Amino acid sequence: MKHRTWPRAFSSLPFSNRSEFSAARSTRLCARPPPPSPPGVGGEFSSLPYDVLAKIAASFDDPNLRAASLVCRAWCEALRPLREAMVLLRWGKRFKHGRRGVRPNVDKALDSFTKAAVRGSALAMVDAGLIYWERGEKPKAMELYLKAAELGNPSAQCNLGLSYLQAEPPNTEKAVKWLRKASVCGNVRAQYQLALCLHRSGGRVRSNLKEAAKWYMKAAEGGYVRAMYNISLCFSFGEGLASNHQLARKWMKRAADRGHSKAQFEHGLALFSEGNMMKAVVYLELATRAGEKGAAHVKNAVLHRLSSVSRDHAMHLANSWRALPSS
Repeated sequence: MKHRTWPRAFSSLPFSNRSEFSAARSTRLCARPPPPSPPGVGGEFSSLPYDVLAKIAASFDDPNLRAASLVCRAWCEALRPLREAMVLLRWGKRFKHGRRGVRPNVDKALDSFTKAAVRGSALAMVDAGLIYWERGEKPKAMELYLKAAELGNPSAQCNLGLSYLQAEPPNTEKAVKWLRKASVCGNVRAQYQLALCLHRSGGRVRSNLKEAAKWYMKAAEGGYVRAMYNISLCFSFGEGLASNHQLARKWMKRAADRGHSKAQFEHGLALFSEGNMMKAVVYLELATRAGEKGAAHVKNAVLHRLSSVSRDHAMHLANSWRALPSS
């Protein structure tokens, strides 16, 4: 595949005390004992070791955590720290984003996330890791990502894989290991990054175009716009799968309609070659506004072929254009 199919570097990570009252809130679920279980069932649930249950529930969101706490009294007690963590996690997000009348305060957000992480929440480990990464404290971020990744959190696995790609020197082998785990769990960003790793060899990872195309397709079907663009190019050049002009055009248009500037440029060129000048101008104008330098020259050449009324209409369509949602 030509070099233009690749970003110049792997995308940067954007990476998708309340102890006084959190304890009180966390006990509410246990205030009313769970209903009695059928004979032989309750014992099986309650016999699950606390540490095993805590690992299983580490990535649970609040509704799932509450539901699990109602299974039996033993689970309610075992999951108490995670319920406390969920309260801290919510406060951390309020401080980070300035929600519900709370002023943004990254230090307080990190404090809440850290306390929630200590209580075993993989979600909080990821959020704390993001703040450390943004502050440049990458070892601390990777330590938290690793803990959450080992607990099975796909976002942490993805971020850890990306962290290994951005290490000095990059560790592609470890990156692929964690990106693959996240990809199997359905994380579309990990699927795209895994495809990039497999598309171009690096370190001990050999190029595998067929598998790369498979993960591009999964990420594209999951709504990841960059993957839509790359799977279009795979179909165009027959890399990793059979050439198919129709499918190449389909995925290029999908990426263009969702705001991918290079896809807008190339889709505009395709429309121009087919003689569809009006639509070609719209996509070329969108690509120009997004910074694709070559698009302006082609657009101006097409505009000279249109009447003033058609030119005005094309600009109106470009001005009223809105990107489709990615999924």
